[in-house]
Amino acid sequence: MKKTFVLVVLFVLPLVAYLFFASGVNNFGKLPVLTENVPDLNTLGADISLENKISILGFLGKDVELKKGSAFNLNQKIYKRFYEFRDFQIVMVVPKGMEEKVTILKKELGDLADIKGWKFVFGSDADITTFFGGLKTNIDLDDNLGTPYVFIVDKTRNLRGRTDDEDEGVKYGFNTISVAELNNKMEDDVKIILAEYRMALKKNNADREK
Repeated sequence: MKKTFVLVVLFVLPLVAYLFFASGVNNFGKLPVLTENVPDLNTLGADISLENKISILGFLGKDVELKKGSAFNLNQKIYKRFYEFRDFQIVMVVPKGMEEKVTILKKELGDLADIKGWKFVFGSDADITTFFGGLKTNIDLDDNLGTPYVFIVDKTRNLRGRTDDEDEGVKYGFNTISVAELNNKMEDDVKIILAEYRMALKKNNADREK
């Protein structure tokens, strides 16, 4: 009996503790809503929507070639892990005139994964600035109307993030330049929001069966 107890203390408890801390505090609650009623993409003249989708929203700007590294990081660390979820999409907002460069980027991304969940929306400089302002974040677009940060928008067009991030406090977006941030924070938060909808779906199905 003593031997079993010692084995539990030495091996099981440290493992449980590791799993608890590695999974992050955020895993044990819903992902906070930071901005309600984010503008939809039709304000940019797009024929796709943020409604009824879990969207990763980004802004490539006019320096598309310089943002390729960020796009590849996002593709490998986030998209490839979640693209099979039916309502998941990555939406990149790009200034008009960048269509040819985006075509090249899509081809390069397509060599790495099935990019059916990647969407690209083109808008005027003024419309992109207005649309980005509707996110109401503490992040600014650069002079090329781009940012390395991407944002999680839920099915009812709410911007989700963190209110108690250990590094930033309130965390609106995720830096795609940082593989560590994508691995250690963003992946965790995407899992949370997908779990929310899975649980809601199960509850709705259970309610119908009653």
